[in-house]
Amino acid sequence: MGRVAIVTGGTRGIGRAISEALHASGYDVAANYAGNSEAASKFSAETGISTYKWDVADYDACQAGVDQIVAEKGPVDIVVNNAGITRDGTLMRMTRQQWDEVIDTNLGSCFNMAHAVFPSMREREFGRIVNIGSINGQAGQYGQVNYAAAKSGIHGFTKALAQEGARYNITVNAIAPGYIDTDMVAAVPANVLEKIVAKVPVGRLGHAEEIARGVLFLVADNATFVTGSTVSINGGQHMY
Repeated sequence: MGRVAIVTGGTRGIGRAISEALHASGYDVAANYAGNSEAASKFSAETGISTYKWDVADYDACQAGVDQIVAEKGPVDIVVNNAGITRDGTLMRMTRQQWDEVIDTNLGSCFNMAHAVFPSMREREFGRIVNIGSINGQAGQYGQVNYAAAKSGIHGFTKALAQEGARYNITVNAIAPGYIDTDMVAAVPANVLEKIVAKVPVGRLGHAEEIARGVLFLVADNATFVTGSTVSINGGQHMY
């Protein structure tokens, strides 16, 4: 039995690619999802990966979900905080609910999940936490003050928690994807997407599997000297 890994938002898009890559590499993967149970069942049938339904924005639900996984699979070694939503709009049009939903789901979930697994990781002196940020958390994006704030917060959260975990062999890192060919990006109007791709030096959208390869590197047992880092995987669109 391989190390136990939880991937939030792990049945679609980037999350699915991460779940499948970890599974193929011998990890015992628990893919979290919040929505369509029928689709999650299909995902499990196709991949052989276990799925667990809960809302990552709900602190108590995260604790209960982790407890269930521990009971069924054993202690959690790896958490990939991938779950995220968008509620786009300019500040003048954005409601407080749209702000709260994105902050709670995209950033609050990182606290919720880390809080649920950190004590056990400390006791066992092993842990790998990877938080999926965004190029828009690094560079900002018009009409996404909520999303950019949440993703930027992930990068700060990562650096701070890495300092707490270092002495216990718990690494905490982030990946900041650029524009990836997922359903979320597919929803962008074609004329807008064309302008985005024109700004990517490699001349294309990224693939979810390219993000998954970054995760595999960061969660490896021997990746002990990489912590507090943000790995930008964006085709050269934003460098700093």
